[in-house]
Amino acid sequence: MKIVKTVKKMQSLSEGLRLRGQRIAFVPTMGYFHDGHISLMKEARKIADCVVVSIYVNPTQFGPKEDFSKYPRDLDRDLKMADSANVDVIFYPSNREMYPAYYQTYVDVEKVTQNLCGMSRPGHFRGVTTVCSKLFNIVKPHVAIFGKKDFQQFITIKRMVDDLNMDLQILGFPTVREADGLAMSSRNQYLSKEERLSALTLFQALKSAQRMYRKGERKSSEIIDQAERLIERAPFTKIDYVKICDTKTLKDIQNIKGESVMALAVKVGKTRLIDNHVFGDELKI
Repeated sequence: MKIVKTVKKMQSLSEGLRLRGQRIAFVPTMGYFHDGHISLMKEARKIADCVVVSIYVNPTQFGPKEDFSKYPRDLDRDLKMADSANVDVIFYPSNREMYPAYYQTYVDVEKVTQNLCGMSRPGHFRGVTTVCSKLFNIVKPHVAIFGKKDFQQFITIKRMVDDLNMDLQILGFPTVREADGLAMSSRNQYLSKEERLSALTLFQALKSAQRMYRKGERKSSEIIDQAERLIERAPFTKIDYVKICDTKTLKDIQNIKGESVMALAVKVGKTRLIDNHVFGDELKI
């Protein structure tokens, strides 16, 4: 497994692979891997000759009061886990490589970023789309792979790639969960034992919504009210949002018709967690 730290070396390596007719699959990450990350690497391995994984905690997607400096990092651990998943290349750039002096160019996807996390994290998605655009230009993949736990991010990246005619395919894979249903996240390590129990209410709220949907409920307000009551009963929880949206526009909808997503963001203690469910899909522990 190669470790590449500079933009020029990564671009040169990728160009060489492309000239030899090899297919590149790319998994962008901020590191501190869990089984969700590894599952994406394994999916990439199935479809490509070369699997590239980036490890980069991107400062432009964190707000001034968010956890950039405290975001978990453990490169040695990450390298061992990536190697076990048969990753070929780790791209591990510095901030200076990604945002050199006088840097001033950003990518801003508009409408699909305005709701949900875009309301409480201004500037977040501009950072996400900018860094992903840069990474796509550096790694030159044929396909990039994302998890759907951050559904808004997935839709935003797809929108950017389509709008800017980028020559790559974006694939999304289902959320990977712990045995008790908690969505895997690098931030789960922040939770105390008691907070983690409260964090399970996000999954329980989504399960409750699915049951109501199966019984014929289609009013968003009824499903959301039930979910909020369930979450608010648990200690340490503070709801950022519970919404049901159209999966293409990410605008709120009053009645569920066609494909719709229920998205949650909840602070458990000091840790902000997200989760979602697309109606019609099965939720399983």
